Amino acid sequence: MSSLIEDYGLIGDCETAALVGRDGSIDWLCWPRFDSGACFAGLLGSAEQGRWLLAPAEPITRTTRRYRENTLILETESETENGAVRIIDFMPLRNSESHVVRMVRCVRGQVRMRMELTLRFDYGQSVPWVTRMDDGAQPAIAGPNMVVLRTTAPIRGEGLKTISEFTLSEGESTPFVLTYLASNLPLPEAIDPHASLEQTGKFWAEWAGRCTYQGAAKEVVQRSLITLKALTYWPTGGIVAAPTTSLPEKLGGERNWDYRFCWLRDATFTLRALMKAGYIEEATAWRDWLLRAIAGSPDQTQIMYGVAGERLLTEIELSWLPGYEGSKPVRIGNAASEQLQLDVFGEVVGVLYRAREARLPKNEPSSDLELALVEHLEKIWREPDEGIWEVRGSRRHFTHSKVMAWLAFDRTIKSCEQFGLKGPVDRWRSVRAEIHDEVCHKGFDADINSFVQYYGAKNVDANLLMIAKAGFLPPSDPRFAGTVRKIEHDLIRDGFVLRYNSEETDDGLPAGEGVFLPCTFWLADAYALMGRTSEAKALFERLLELRNDLGLLSEEYDHVEKRFLGNFPQAFTHVALVNTAFGLHVAEDAMKK
Repeated sequence: MSSLIEDYGLIGDCETAALVGRDGSIDWLCWPRFDSGACFAGLLGSAEQGRWLLAPAEPITRTTRRYRENTLILETESETENGAVRIIDFMPLRNSESHVVRMVRCVRGQVRMRMELTLRFDYGQSVPWVTRMDDGAQPAIAGPNMVVLRTTAPIRGEGLKTISEFTLSEGESTPFVLTYLASNLPLPEAIDPHASLEQTGKFWAEWAGRCTYQGAAKEVVQRSLITLKALTYWPTGGIVAAPTTSLPEKLGGERNWDYRFCWLRDATFTLRALMKAGYIEEATAWRDWLLRAIAGSPDQTQIMYGVAGERLLTEIELSWLPGYEGSKPVRIGNAASEQLQLDVFGEVVGVLYRAREARLPKNEPSSDLELALVEHLEKIWREPDEGIWEVRGSRRHFTHSKVMAWLAFDRTIKSCEQFGLKGPVDRWRSVRAEIHDEVCHKGFDADINSFVQYYGAKNVDANLLMIAKAGFLPPSDPRFAGTVRKIEHDLIRDGFVLRYNSEETDDGLPAGEGVFLPCTFWLADAYALMGRTSEAKALFERLLELRNDLGLLSEEYDHVEKRFLGNFPQAFTHVALVNTAFGLHVAEDAMKK
């Protein structure tokens, strides 16, 4: 497919999600879960790998689209010389089966339409067997998977596709409903698409209405929160990093990873954002997912898990898929799940402390688990690790990893002091001081007046922007100010921030990835903490300008070609947006006092 990443919109039912192109083609959908095999994998290949097109069969002169206010219901309006149609795409929340509903309505004149359904299970590999029932339902079956198409429009088979061609005049409409279920089950009853539309709109509007943020960016924050909710796996409370796999960090490159899993790091950022916005129920579900996922021996803690807490995330390559714009290999699973990343201990312990502050409902077993994690960290914090960016090279003593280890002990101590958690506080105070001294001695380079990416390095990393936010040093500390200046000098491209300068490292990774949007939000956070509020606000507003017309963001941005890179939409980016909006709101309020 040739669509830009930013040309896609997101619809979902809080168990899986689909990407809908500006051209009316659904090019990505994994059923029944986010991490299931895709039945539409055209995003990573061509239409032959699966897609669902619904669009005018005549030249389109103009296309506009939007989400219905405070919902995940996507409306795309296409104009032709003869008229205009509005296509409404959404996924109702499930009772048992999962559905994609597409409704097309002629709003002006008369328009010829074409529907083209190409189902390919197992990431574009398996062609289903299609039949036609007496009631017009059309089941398509391949192994354990069944998808049923229902519509009032005429349909026919054409090769290995299902086609519908019809004409709508002003005021006329036609629905299409695609339903997924296991192939061993009986056909489900048809749903009422109009009633489902009303129920879906009500659900999302009521959910968005619970947001407690009242700052200037309220509409922006609500859209990001809705996106995060859409990336939630409702049965367990887990939140995937993105609904896609293998969208490249560099076009034509090999850094194509599967993000349809739940990272502990993302968990903590997300939980903080949800708590700040008043979503205590979702935050509680996410915390409980996290505790179930990491339950067990602390030395087996992973950096990521499946949406239900699965630990085996074996990485394999799908050789039959050509990749997005030729970016190969296409991967499913993620070998980074086996890495050691010390910072996740700090993230987990830190967010459990924040949960106590926010008075989330108590989870008594969490205290024992938290103590076990800290006791294990006490044994391993001196070891090198792979770091936050999952570098697939040699382990190093990453400065950020040590800072977050410090945070784990700091927040555990505070939980003991403020909330009655029981533990060897005096010993932990000693460990906290030891880590702090080591980082300031080995992680700071006086010659460049900056903290460095890892002990002994001369280059910086954008994750060092978290030093003040973690409370490791006050934002007024000259060492933090020097680090910010060094990052501004070395890592900013066209006003946005790189993760690190890969040309200055020996991790074996190619240079040329895009600027990293979460890191750029972190720079805005640092500005706000340092009292540089106007600069923080200007950078935040510039970041908002990068959002596509639906308010969605990817992980990275190609500042040269002016296009998105990486998996999409990216939870980490939207969480960073929400947290920066809250931080700016606090900073601006403080200036008024």
